[in-house]
Amino acid sequence: MDVELQILKHLARDAHPTVAIIDEYCAEYKDLFKEVRNYECFKYLHLGIMSPIKRKSLPEIAKAVSINSAQSLHHFLANSDWSVEELKQRRLNKLKKALDGNAITVVIDETGDRKKGRKTDYVTRQYLGSVGKVDNGIVSVNAYGLYSNITFPLSVKIFKPKGTLKEGDKYKTKIELASEIITELIESGFTIKLVLADSLYGESSEFIRKLAEYKLDYVVAIRNNHGVWLPAGQRVRANKWCKFERTFSNQKSEIRYIREIIYGKKRAITYWEITTDPETMPENSTSFVMTNLQGNLKKTLGDLYGLRTWVEYGFRQCKQELGWTDYRFTNFQHIDRWWEIIFCVYTMISLNSSALLGLNLSRKIEPELQENSDADFSNHQQWNHESGWKNTLNNLRLIAQPLLLFWLIYPWIHIFPNSNLLLGFNQLISAMNQFKPCYASG
Repeated sequence: MDVELQILKHLARDAHPTVAIIDEYCAEYKDLFKEVRNYECFKYLHLGIMSPIKRKSLPEIAKAVSINSAQSLHHFLANSDWSVEELKQRRLNKLKKALDGNAITVVIDETGDRKKGRKTDYVTRQYLGSVGKVDNGIVSVNAYGLYSNITFPLSVKIFKPKGTLKEGDKYKTKIELASEIITELIESGFTIKLVLADSLYGESSEFIRKLAEYKLDYVVAIRNNHGVWLPAGQRVRANKWCKFERTFSNQKSEIRYIREIIYGKKRAITYWEITTDPETMPENSTSFVMTNLQGNLKKTLGDLYGLRTWVEYGFRQCKQELGWTDYRFTNFQHIDRWWEIIFCVYTMISLNSSALLGLNLSRKIEPELQENSDADFSNHQQWNHESGWKNTLNNLRLIAQPLLLFWLIYPWIHIFPNSNLLLGFNQLISAMNQFKPCYASG
């Protein structure tokens, strides 16, 4: 028995079993990292970031994945030799491959987060959307993709206020950053069927010209006092309110109202008001939007513009669940690396949603499906059979849970040796490592 225990301890210490789904996802990035230890840190960060720990600081991640010190993770983010841009391009290529040519909706948004002190690069007093006021913090412009109700991250660019510029920096407005993102996505080969954005971008003629340059359809918010030049004798008028059902991502619906605002004569670009109450027009649930879409928009525009809220909700999950703001760096190059790792984890979760898996299920090798048909992970009592991003994350956490628990219990094996317990964990982890993405939808 003592010999068996020592063998099991050796296997547990040296083999470091990992969940197959993370191995499979990370494998295509392996050659970006010159040292094996850096690649291992890349995988450990994925496992730690998707784990249920509340704060995703490096010390907490290190504890969750049984690393004695967080120093190796810090070195990986701050000093190791790998390119954020190359990692981003690999990530985008994986998304394009999964989408298989299908068109996506792109949402342009910005996010701002409080940061104490003034030592962090590009932090100053500016408007922060997360708190709804001017405060000390850092702001970025972000692009997210949306396909079949599943969000996934595309790109992020830091906004550098004039007073924070460093040597070699060039000041760029948020509009310029958003325009650059659109150009990069088009040049990367994404097929974009619609662009959604809030009023900061909707009021920008520069941004609208960029969309027109690529002949992209758009629905953007504008201010309720938006001005349109009218020839003499023409006036602004509003059509009657029409009631429609606003359908949400969970397929529930609520009554909304929509009407067209016509500036003079009808034109290719149209203007609409959408509200929950046409009598009181509550500020927090009334939108004024502009679009170049054609057709019977009374039935479709409300849901199309409402897609923005899914992405905003999804990004809040990214912040809360994956630790977007949990970094403890002051150098932006290090923060940029952290954000790209977060985007990698976010992408991995999105790729395992039933919506994106469904695009590629037909390409799975049939014998492989048959081989694992007896492993029905969806029988777990906490398995979530719904199709949202958060549901996918929760299911992946269930798959990783035995490994995380094993690492927490393993140090006690030295004090209270129990070969059966250790053997059981190894068997369970082995079973979890057989998980195949095709089972993600249950």
